[in-house]
Amino acid sequence: MLPLLFSQIAVAQSTQSITNPTSVLSIFLSLLVVVGVIFALAYVMRRFNVTAMGGNQMKVAASMVVGTKEKIMVIQVGEEQHLIGVTSHNISHLSKLDKNLDVPVKGVNKTTGEQQNGADAFKQKLVAAMAEKLNPNMEKNKTKEESRDA
Repeated sequence: MLPLLFSQIAVAQSTQSITNPTSVLSIFLSLLVVVGVIFALAYVMRRFNVTAMGGNQMKVAASMVVGTKEKIMVIQVGEEQHLIGVTSHNISHLSKLDKNLDVPVKGVNKTTGEQQNGADAFKQKLVAAMAEKLNPNMEKNKTKEESRDA
């Protein structure tokens, strides 16, 4: 008789907990927290490029699109550079380059050659773009001066 009484109380509590507004709110908030943690981890992984932890042994030096799903890429492995063709179904090694392409180093100022962080590089690009936007003749004058110097 006693177990029967406890089973009825348990059934009454379980049905009552689902219809209780505070328990529904608690379940909903828990779900939101879990989804929020998933999105936060995805953002952190994308922001800090967690998937590219290879010691920078291999990187793309140059890339050119030749079709809707086709690319030609130059990859650098150590000190060697290789030309590869990439399609949606295949990657083909085309040749090894005899002379390496010049790859701009990230974070190095082209004019001074000194190290700079990403914010400084972005700042310089923004200033240059805004200068050209405010003074469109600047680019034309620059090319005229270069042609006179040559």
